[in-house]
Amino acid sequence: MATTNNLKATTAEEQAALVFPSPMKEFWQGFSHNRGAVIGLVFMTIVVFCALFAPWVAPYDPIEQYREHMLTPPAWADGGMSQYLLGTDELGRDILSRLIHGARLSLMIGLMSVLMAMIPGVILGLVAAFFPRVVGSLIMRLMDIMMALPSLLLAVAIMAILGPGLINAMIAIAVVALPAYVRLTRASAMSELNRDYVTASRVAGAGTLRLMFVTVLPNCMAPLIVHATMSFSSAILEAAALGFLGLGVQPPTPEWGTMLASARDYIERAWWVVTLPGLTILLSVLAINLMGDGLRDALDPKLKRAA
Repeated sequence: MATTNNLKATTAEEQAALVFPSPMKEFWQGFSHNRGAVIGLVFMTIVVFCALFAPWVAPYDPIEQYREHMLTPPAWADGGMSQYLLGTDELGRDILSRLIHGARLSLMIGLMSVLMAMIPGVILGLVAAFFPRVVGSLIMRLMDIMMALPSLLLAVAIMAILGPGLINAMIAIAVVALPAYVRLTRASAMSELNRDYVTASRVAGAGTLRLMFVTVLPNCMAPLIVHATMSFSSAILEAAALGFLGLGVQPPTPEWGTMLASARDYIERAWWVVTLPGLTILLSVLAINLMGDGLRDALDPKLKRAA
């Protein structure tokens, strides 16, 4: 009899798991349904692995110069050498090693820029939603002014004031990305303020800070996460653009945009010096955008209901 009861309980638990899957399982089902997102995740996992373990993965020191092998083609091209799989640059440095070490800086710039824009952007957006008349109006007018300026031009202007460098590049990219987070957070929060659970929290005596960060913010995170993923790829592109203009990471430190800038004079006689860093940026940004599409599919409740 006990065994029968146990079997019934087990069957009931399995049925409940089928009807109400765990959040992580439900998220992965929505994400993996998008094959492009899975491919992007696999590619970015490889890039992140190479970036984290660059000293052990890279075959050579990224700034070491082999003057007897300057502008050596990739191993599969005519004149290529097997020890330099992707060839060497104009100073005889191994391109593969520089791409692997450059991934560390490019990904770090993207991640830190997103965090530096997202945290104050979320706070300002919540303040604008909860105090819409005076404070919110001032915040949104300031954001409108910032969005009226071309993003790259604004970043270059900030870099001209702060000076070239890694930290200043992060600050410039974060300032450029800030208005989008403020507007998205404000719109999401204002759509939640009239819901019953917010009213119930107010009646229960919840303070403003608790309403902002405990009650409302968790329900606004899905669009913010998707936007953060997309802005991560934009931050990598903007960091590469600043590096190409000589305002970002300074040589000889390897960074994808800086590699493009130093190689532009050799585009006609050494195509690999320009093509390979550009292709790396292209594939990385594409992979991140594909992951953003997968996150949108997994986190958007409207798409879940449609499925």
